[in-house]
Amino acid sequence: MSPAARASIAWFVWDAAVVLIFVAIGRHTHHHGETFGGLFSTTWPFGVGLLVGWAGVLAARRCPPSLASGVVIWLSTVAIGMVLRVAAGQGTAVAFIGVALGFLGLFMLGPRVVATRYRVRVSAR
Repeated sequence: MSPAARASIAWFVWDAAVVLIFVAIGRHTHHHGETFGGLFSTTWPFGVGLLVGWAGVLAARRCPPSLASGVVIWLSTVAIGMVLRVAAGQGTAVAFIGVALGFLGLFMLGPRVVATRYRVRVSAR
């Protein structure tokens, strides 16, 4: 497996973990409990959004670790996740959308910014 493929897998695992952590924190904060069914029902809309974003990035042959690709993946995760939540009869209060954008943006884009700065710094040497 190429280094680029390994990096893409690592970034996908990171993004998926961020989504799961976001859901787990939200469910814990709102006292829903952590049953598998509850976690799944809250996670699947965002998971579909994540997969669509990743599929778009890969289909366009873009570099998944890049900030631009991260923005596509992040916005897809939130936008499609919220649309699917509405379709499934789940809530999408404005504050929840803001929290999702903030949390997922920070933890999906922040590491990409750090990694990009590191790569630029290393390549400049």
